Amino acid sequence: MAQHHITGAKGEEAALAHLLKLGYRLECKNWRHKQLEVDLIMSDEKILIFVEVKTRSSGNFGLPYESVNWHKQHKLARAANIFIHQRRYQGEIRFDVVSIFANQDNEFNIRHIKDAFWPRYS
Repeated sequence: MAQHHITGAKGEEAALAHLLKLGYRLECKNWRHKQLEVDLIMSDEKILIFVEVKTRSSGNFGLPYESVNWHKQHKLARAANIFIHQRRYQGEIRFDVVSIFANQDNEFNIRHIKDAFWPRYS
């Protein structure tokens, strides 16, 4: 497995542990539909939360959350729409981003951005 895949997988595990510690409940991990994927689907008492996790081991390519551009947001929104229709979910939803810097010692600096974006449909 390539190093960036290993870093990404460790970042997703760190993000999941962080969110569970905050009291969120895991609904689904790495949910896929065709070419669409949601890293984590979490919930609290009232909201279904679609989480994009971005992990970087250096700042060479910008901050992790900066890579969640319009195209990625659109794909995440499409995936969420399919998920909620498949499950017949009718409650509130939210899109969060967990931005992680991983150092060489596998220590993580985690930034959880709640309600990071709302899809714009065009």
